Amino acid sequence: MAGTVEGDRVDVVGMWVTADGHIRQELLPDGRYDEARGGRRAYTGRYTVTGSHLDYVDDTGFTATGDIRDGVLCHEHLVLYREQKSS
Repeated sequence: MAGTVEGDRVDVVGMWVTADGHIRQELLPDGRYDEARGGRRAYTGRYTVTGSHLDYVDDTGFTATGDIRDGVLCHEHLVLYREQKSS
């Protein structure tokens, strides 16, 4: 499922995962994120969305970027897919 567009922003809120499930990034509605690697919390911080572009600042001050392309989150060297919710 591709992100939905609200105004000039893509809706990115939800869980994003790598194809192998090893890396999970939850983008929260309040602009915070939690990232886990292999079941362990790895990073937490804030994100902002401009159009389909994301800017991240983790709680230690490290910065990263990402872009939504065809419903896929390309975050630095990672490719993450929106996790589908079970009905």
